[in-house]
Amino acid sequence: MTELTDKSIVTLELPKVLETLASFAVSDEAKERCLALRPALTLREATERLLQTGAARAMLETRGAPALSGIRPVAPALQRTQMGGVLNTRELLDIASVLRAARTARAYHSSGARGAATAIDTLFARLTGDKQLEDRITGCILSEEEIADHATPELASIRRHMRAAAGKIKDILNRMIATHGKYLQDALITQRAGRYVIPVKAEHRGDVPGLLHDVSSSGATLFIEPMAAVQADNDLREWEAKEKKEIERLLAELSADCDGSRDVILEDYDALVALDAVFARGRLASEQNASAPVLNDRGVTSLLKARHPLLDKHTAVPISVWLGKGFDTLVVTGPNTGGKTVTLKTLGLLTLMAACGLQIPAGDGSEVAVTGKVYADIGDEQSIAQSLSTFSSHMTNIVAILKEAEPGSLILFDELGAGTDPVEGAALAVAIIEEARRHGCRVAATTHYAELKTYAMTTEGVANACCEFDVETLRPTYRLLIGIPGRSNAFAISSRLGLSESVIEAAKERVGIRDAALEDVLAQLERQRIEMENDRASAERAKIDSEADRSRAEELRRRIEREYEKAAEKARSEARRILDEARAAADGVSRELTRIKQTQAQEELPKLRQRLREAEDALGGGLPAPPEPEVLFGAPPPPGTEVILISTGTKATVLAGADRNGLIPLQAGIMKVTVPLDGIKPLDEKKKKPKAGGGVSVSQTPEPAAIELDLRGQLTDDGVLMMEQFIDNAVMRKLSTVTVIHGKGTGAMRTAVHAALRKNKSVKGFRLGKYGEGETGVTVVTL
Repeated sequence: MTELTDKSIVTLELPKVLETLASFAVSDEAKERCLALRPALTLREATERLLQTGAARAMLETRGAPALSGIRPVAPALQRTQMGGVLNTRELLDIASVLRAARTARAYHSSGARGAATAIDTLFARLTGDKQLEDRITGCILSEEEIADHATPELASIRRHMRAAAGKIKDILNRMIATHGKYLQDALITQRAGRYVIPVKAEHRGDVPGLLHDVSSSGATLFIEPMAAVQADNDLREWEAKEKKEIERLLAELSADCDGSRDVILEDYDALVALDAVFARGRLASEQNASAPVLNDRGVTSLLKARHPLLDKHTAVPISVWLGKGFDTLVVTGPNTGGKTVTLKTLGLLTLMAACGLQIPAGDGSEVAVTGKVYADIGDEQSIAQSLSTFSSHMTNIVAILKEAEPGSLILFDELGAGTDPVEGAALAVAIIEEARRHGCRVAATTHYAELKTYAMTTEGVANACCEFDVETLRPTYRLLIGIPGRSNAFAISSRLGLSESVIEAAKERVGIRDAALEDVLAQLERQRIEMENDRASAERAKIDSEADRSRAEELRRRIEREYEKAAEKARSEARRILDEARAAADGVSRELTRIKQTQAQEELPKLRQRLREAEDALGGGLPAPPEPEVLFGAPPPPGTEVILISTGTKATVLAGADRNGLIPLQAGIMKVTVPLDGIKPLDEKKKKPKAGGGVSVSQTPEPAAIELDLRGQLTDDGVLMMEQFIDNAVMRKLSTVTVIHGKGTGAMRTAVHAALRKNKSVKGFRLGKYGEGETGVTVVTL
């Protein structure tokens, strides 16, 4: 930084912003760092600062601020320990405070460290802390004036003796008060010069032997240490000397411990101060409702809805201003107090703030170029002491700026060329701007000269801008209009203020033809601009109305869809209710049929028993011959073979060879089933006759039941009915587990099967098949 750039920083009021920034810092050194903050000269440094500010603001808004109140300057104290010095209690407590702040700040960061990395993680990573040293100091030193009794065993012993000695002295003095009360001014024990005394009346000095330590201001009271207490008091003084010596030894020991951790403490302190300054930047950004601009080194600055940070954010009129996109020089015109100077200061100050790593009070998407220094020639700098007029002081400044400026620098000129002859001033202004552009600088200048308006209109890379002024109300609107030159409005304002029309007409006649023509053109442009603004406002209102109509139509569509969905759901619910009622009725009929069958079986059972007894009697008690073993297949029969299902006695046809589990697929009527090889027998098997002399066969051994049912290819209602019959059969044959094959497909058959199983009282539970069982294509049922 040079003297000229520092002067420009003051002119643009960056120090006032930094004062506000410092007020958000906690520690004194962080406040000093905030006040000393200066713009970065490289894009990398400015970007790093801005990322740190953004990270701190995000943490503040999500987790609150870290506890940084314990940051105390410890460098001088640690420098003394390095030279063998002993620290006092205040200095040691400050070191403990820094260690505690480092520990809590590290814990604060660790509590939210599971997210993405941030730009201030490296600052938190520098924090180490020393819990052992921190606890040692705070455990020994209770306050700046008090050392804990338990700080050392020796100190605890000394203080026990001190309390005993003090108690002994008080006992002696209390006895003297009791026996010599008439000689005392008051019945109390006090201290003078650190020794215990009693107040004796002056006229009884000889009645109380002892050492005189003090006399009251009136001379009526003598503060005497009785001889009986002198020795005890001397003992107490000896213990106090030992206490002092032990405390000095303790402080020296703690000081040596601090010196051993000197590097850790200093590193923690520096990191804490840096974090304090960064979080101050985050608080300032939140306070100003600021946003992070996009930094670049292309010379493009684009501030959208920007506010000057020192103006009231609730009343300031935001402006949009840019440089480097289509033009590198902006000439701002308009009436006095219209906001031209504020525009320059806003452009310059926000550029400096962004380079300092501060978020700026501007809209999202704003850009700031960090490519060089910022120079400003703003305000009246006339100096009587230096015999400089306004023009001379400005020109002195401009000469210095042009000498020092470098490519990429931003130069701000306020009322360029003012304070001298208008013709010469305008010519100088154009020449100065051209010189700055030849240096590769970006320029923003305010002026009243019509020549500069013409220059901006006719020169490539130079643009006009104006601060809008409402002639009707005689008030500026503070809106910045880029691309439009401003009018002086002197005649209109004078007319509104009551100046005679004849005077105004006479003034107009004195205006040059070129100037008058230019003013007419500007007036016409102004009228066209206002018409365009009105048309744009009308179009915007129409767009808003259209959006509102579209939103209403969309809401109506969504409402109709919701009503349709409600109606459809109601219909589905009604259909499910009807189906459930039908299934319940079918279940009832099935249960009734089962009950009737069981009743009939119970009724027929006595008759069957009677017939069995009669047959046994006819046989003379002979036993029936055991059945002959059935003829079964030795190997899986080929497809197309007709067989008998042993479990049901029905005829079936083999569809294919056995699968890897040994199960053979069969077609039995409309049903497809899979059974093991021992579950079928040849179609032409004949019953064996009983052996000679054997009994007549009255009954046959029950055949084993099928344990699988294949529903693939069936309609859901037919499949459910087949499954219920299959389960009834399995229950009657006392099977504990069966398998229903429903396939994967769309899942409709599986859903229907599971719904029926939930309602079947014969089912204890069911599950989908595991790997090797058919997985989701089968359901294993426990009966």
